Amino acid sequence: MAKIEKDIVVDVPVTVAYDQWTQFESFPEFMEGVKEVVQLDEKRLRWRAEIAGKDEEWEAEITDQVPDRHIAWRSVTGAMNAGSVTFQPAGDGQTKVTLELTYEPRDATEKVGDALGFLERRVSGDLERFKKFIESRGAPTGAWRGEIHGANVDKR
Repeated sequence: MAKIEKDIVVDVPVTVAYDQWTQFESFPEFMEGVKEVVQLDEKRLRWRAEIAGKDEEWEAEITDQVPDRHIAWRSVTGAMNAGSVTFQPAGDGQTKVTLELTYEPRDATEKVGDALGFLERRVSGDLERFKKFIESRGAPTGAWRGEIHGANVDKR
């Protein structure tokens, strides 16, 4: 099992950064290799991305979500992956965004890529592109302020 943790400070308040992150269908605009994210319902997402030169699809479910604090998820189909993103005030209207991913490289290509740090660099780049995306907009493209705790969804 491999794990990556990266963070970045963005020049927007926590609510703006968090609200944008809840707009999963906008991820292809700043995440390298992500071709499409479809939100199936409040908890489930279908992903389509290019990973190690191959097109991959999987479904993920949000396991925990608290507005302005964090979102956690895990795959339910496809390659095993899970993660969380947290949002913390960083002073002067800034937000520290911390992204943590765990995944299981499945074949030799993915294992070599992991050893060479390809995914780690991709995650760093994704966070840099998120920073540019949200700072250039200044406002989120939408928001979802509900909470999720396991099977419980509070839409607020």
